[in-house]
Amino acid sequence: MKLPIGTAPAQTSCPQCSATARRMYSSLTLMSTSPVLAALREQEEKSREAPEVVTRVPPRTAAPEAVHPAIARLPRP
Repeated sequence: MKLPIGTAPAQTSCPQCSATARRMYSSLTLMSTSPVLAALREQEEKSREAPEVVTRVPPRTAAPEAVHPAIARLPRP
């Protein structure tokens, strides 16, 4: 049973069995978080404490060949 904040009574009757039910707090957002989002959040938290360290600069890749001969004659930076 969901009620607006501040309007829930301490006890109410169960909608299924009509027995007295006590008020219970739950964390619905934890149950509805997708596994992918949970893994991304965990990875983000891990990177705060122990970030991955790069030990060397990645190698340069070769520049693609010019498509047109006129482009090949242009000055290089």
